[in-house]
Amino acid sequence: MQITRLDLRRFRRFDEVSLAPAPGINLITGDNGAGKTSLLEAMHLMAYGRSFRGRVRDGLLQAGAEALEVFVEWREHGGDAAGNRVRKAGLRHSGQDWTGRLDGANVAQLGDLCAALAVVSFEPGSHALVTGSAETRRRYLDWGLFHVEHEFLPLWRRYARALKQRNALLKSRRLGDGLDAWERELAEAGEPISRRRQLYLEDLQARLAPLLAGLAPALGSVELEYLPGWRREAVSLEDALLLARDRDIQSGHTSVGPHRADWRIHFPGLPGREALSRGQAKLTALSAVLAQASHHAAIRGGWPVIALDDLGSELDRVHQGRVLEHLVASDAQVFITGTEPPPGLATVAVEVARFHVEHGALARQ
Repeated sequence: MQITRLDLRRFRRFDEVSLAPAPGINLITGDNGAGKTSLLEAMHLMAYGRSFRGRVRDGLLQAGAEALEVFVEWREHGGDAAGNRVRKAGLRHSGQDWTGRLDGANVAQLGDLCAALAVVSFEPGSHALVTGSAETRRRYLDWGLFHVEHEFLPLWRRYARALKQRNALLKSRRLGDGLDAWERELAEAGEPISRRRQLYLEDLQARLAPLLAGLAPALGSVELEYLPGWRREAVSLEDALLLARDRDIQSGHTSVGPHRADWRIHFPGLPGREALSRGQAKLTALSAVLAQASHHAAIRGGWPVIALDDLGSELDRVHQGRVLEHLVASDAQVFITGTEPPPGLATVAVEVARFHVEHGALARQ
């Protein structure tokens, strides 16, 4: 998957800007606050429905503007005689409402738009994948599954709908209005969601281990553990919902199920996750991101776009070089931002497309 064109309008500092990146390594430099990260945010917005810095209304939309617009054109495997397919997507977002188009047709659900473009991002807050909330880790798993299993998104929507209905009944205490039926629906969607997440995590572990061995060998062996959100080894999800019903009525929300799931990274040679330094947590998170990208490539036949924000400040020269060597060996399109070229780039023999952001304008160097 390779982005060939990215257009932004009314997006942070940019009134209007267009980027025509190269297939391989793309370096975007500029002063702090110039807007280089905004280009990666726009890609992330199209792939996840939100920026890695937060919601659209939290600063992405220019002050006084009615809406921001993002347009992306990319090539992916399959389609023409050369094995490529050209796709286009556009998003207009006011901070409250949105409209989208994909390959010339209107999009009714934001998830359908996000499922089309695959972007994995590493940025200064990415260590939250290791040290942050369970929601961050669930989102990581679900994004990967959205892109490699066509049945996952309908299951996830089915579960989300049933969860919303059960919670509404719990809050209103109208327990005779179909609570049993919604619990069956939750179980029928939630059990396969949980199984798919666990299998996906097992596949990721096989890819994560060699990546960590190369990037952070001092951490030793790694194990990933899936926590389903209920005592699955003891009871089914439907039984767990029944057992938790009285407690859930009191709290007004569903306390068990895949929406409460989590996963953990264990290093048997270390005393616990808390023993990781901030640098080690970043390397672990980056390895998890790259493992997900590798898994996507193996299943879909092409690498996702990889966005690395401020790589030079997040990793030292040696680790930068290791990461870049890994990416150069792949077929991935990579975007790297920084106030200046990361020192590790000089250790890798590869042609780099260079861009510079200044005063709300973008120029190729």
